[in-house]
Amino acid sequence: MDVNGSSAVVTGGASGLGWATAQKLASQGAHVVILDLPTSAGEERAAEIGGTFVAADVTETDQVEAVLDAAEAVAPLRALVHCAGIGGPVRLVDRDGNPGSLETYEKIVRINLIGTFNVLRLTAARMAKNEPVDGERGVCVLTASVAAWEGQIGQIPYASAKAGIVGMTLVAARDLASKLIRVSTIAPGTFDTPILARLSDDVRASLAKAVPNPSRLGQPHEYAKLAAHMIENQMMNGETVRLDGAIRMPPR
Repeated sequence: MDVNGSSAVVTGGASGLGWATAQKLASQGAHVVILDLPTSAGEERAAEIGGTFVAADVTETDQVEAVLDAAEAVAPLRALVHCAGIGGPVRLVDRDGNPGSLETYEKIVRINLIGTFNVLRLTAARMAKNEPVDGERGVCVLTASVAAWEGQIGQIPYASAKAGIVGMTLVAARDLASKLIRVSTIAPGTFDTPILARLSDDVRASLAKAVPNPSRLGQPHEYAKLAAHMIENQMMNGETVRLDGAIRMPPR
């Protein structure tokens, strides 16, 4: 899929992996619509790349539909890169011996997994109405995590959601094959994003050292390059690709 002259939606596009991806797709000639929270820097980011910002919650259908409307108002919507998500700790039994928070678990799974399904289903319905170009109507790239396989203690809601996205990928690709829409997923390891920026230098250095090769944190532009390749390469479909420098996370 050549995104030049098409619209692309990037969720979580105001920072981190999403912002790097928005920049990459814009450089390839796409009109990028950034979906992010109203408290984000989305307006400024979109202006920087000549795109559009629409504030939205990925779990709210009407809000996501407004993002897709904005994309289709400019050009056919042919690419989605879904980066939006949150983390948060939950233990099954807390330090006082109480059961872990069901509310926190539900919130994280709702945003990360239900939000992914919501954005994917709504975007696919729009893409399915496109005229095919070179045998395809659109491409969707989702974001999982190495936590889908090696979630650490306290990551149970995040790991559950990301494992759900991995499980969703092949089924979604098969489901949308008849519509000429491809679906693939990137599972990043430890990347230098705003979430990690909150950690101390010692913790960040320890995370970087744990990556076998290259022994550093991943850079958002490396995620963006893979997302762009997944969009471009027609044989990339139904696959989840780890982007992690060969790291395998320990229990804690």
